[in-house]
Amino acid sequence: MAKPDGPAEPRWHRTVVSVDRDAIGHNVRQLSPPGVPVMAMVKGDAYGHGAIEAAATAVAAGARWLGVALVQEGLRLRQAGFAVPIFVSTELPAGSEVDAVRADLRISVHTDDGLLRLADAARALDRPVGAHLAVDTGLARAGVAGHDAVGFAGRLARAGLRLDGVWTHLAKSEDIDSFTARQLDRFDEVLAGLHAGGHRPVLRHAANTAAVLAWPRSHLDLVRPGIGLFGAILNAGLSGADALRPALTWRSRVVQTSRLRAGQGVSYGLTYRVAGPATVATVAVGFADGYPRQLSNRGEVLIRGRRYPVAGVIAMDQLTVDVGDDPVAPGDEVVLIGRQGEQSITVAEVADWAGTIPDEVFCGISARVPRDYVGSPPPAEVFKTHQLGVSRS
Repeated sequence: MAKPDGPAEPRWHRTVVSVDRDAIGHNVRQLSPPGVPVMAMVKGDAYGHGAIEAAATAVAAGARWLGVALVQEGLRLRQAGFAVPIFVSTELPAGSEVDAVRADLRISVHTDDGLLRLADAARALDRPVGAHLAVDTGLARAGVAGHDAVGFAGRLARAGLRLDGVWTHLAKSEDIDSFTARQLDRFDEVLAGLHAGGHRPVLRHAANTAAVLAWPRSHLDLVRPGIGLFGAILNAGLSGADALRPALTWRSRVVQTSRLRAGQGVSYGLTYRVAGPATVATVAVGFADGYPRQLSNRGEVLIRGRRYPVAGVIAMDQLTVDVGDDPVAPGDEVVLIGRQGEQSITVAEVADWAGTIPDEVFCGISARVPRDYVGSPPPAEVFKTHQLGVSRS
């Protein structure tokens, strides 16, 4: 894999994330419907897991596409050597079109301005270019309205662009209710209208992680799992969700222990006071590392295989834990997310304490926290899966 230029940064931080490649590979296979290619969504630095490593692992496990949100994310994957199709799910910002086309990124469009800028780039480079038409079926965030899809496809064709794909984004596929069914019905209507109008997209895609598990009719020609690749999902009760394996463990270390008298407060604002004489352990992680400040006086960590409460306000670089009278010492491992002995703390728990979703917890782990990778390294062949500018499947 491509490595950054220059000397490696010293690794002195006591807090580290460990990413299990084998778990990612397992999850790719679990989220691969029979006969349907997988697009591994590795946007947001692969939800904080490291885009290059996660992408390589996903491709080695059978993913035939990679997906990102931003053009610079796609360019970074190309620069790392990936030759598989790379889909950019948001419309390109003005000025990036030539770079995106030159890198053979697969581009989403849903506005006339975006269409025309892409067509200009195709003419400037004198090469055929395709686009994936984004259709809004109910998320109400971005995409062509269903009633304008045929007209937009016509404008795309007149601009000299291929209709390589048509796609939509599901709003709440983790819930088994009628809304997702209505979205898929609308998408079917759009596809039928395009077909009647003489437009034949190469690919149709709609399924995110939850839809791969819960909505088989959404699988179509390509599925786009994201958070599930890393073992998390919003609705853990979906059939098949229990087969996913967490890929990330977040650890830190105790740096100091202090014995407090009954009623003594700890950390900024002294918002936590020990009920009786107790030991408080200081841990080398804080909100600058991405540990949510909302977990002040709410979160829990594992030390020596036992759960302990976060005591007091989480600071920028440290937090404190009430360990009572238990023997805890500087240097002890602290697990923030993951397993230690017979106990585990899941990202879903952390997200619930923080009032958010696992995606945000993962993406919030800052760049100053080193990522270590365990498990089988992907073979070099993952960078030679397709030839640039040739494969669209």
